[in-house]
Amino acid sequence: MAENTDTLSPAERSEMMSRVRNKDTKPEMRVRRLVHSLGYRYRLHYGSLPGRPDIAFPERRKVIFVHGCFWHRHEGCSRCRMPKSRREYWAPKLEKNRLRDIETRAKLEELGWDVLVVWECETEEAAGLPGRIMSFLEDF
Repeated sequence: MAENTDTLSPAERSEMMSRVRNKDTKPEMRVRRLVHSLGYRYRLHYGSLPGRPDIAFPERRKVIFVHGCFWHRHEGCSRCRMPKSRREYWAPKLEKNRLRDIETRAKLEELGWDVLVVWECETEEAAGLPGRIMSFLEDF
């Protein structure tokens, strides 16, 4: 049996994890403000599409996902580390997230939608992000 190296009690860990948001996160809000400041209007969490994209542009058939580096496994990013405790739990969970992202992207592309993924770390030093988003949205 694996040793539990968690420094928090199960109740403390549960409380901490309950505060992890899946909508309106800081990175998502940064991207939304940026897209709005560039003059684009969008739909949020577009439920009629696979994966409920964070930002959707139905008239352009384009979507943007704002992914957390840890949860969605941003390869090569320092935030994409494996937790030290309960690896038997975390490894399959995080891999399932990654595989679901690949499947969602494939479904959207089959339906004729273009997909852009913006990583959490990219929203903090957003020097090239406006150009990247504009290029994505203007490419018909």
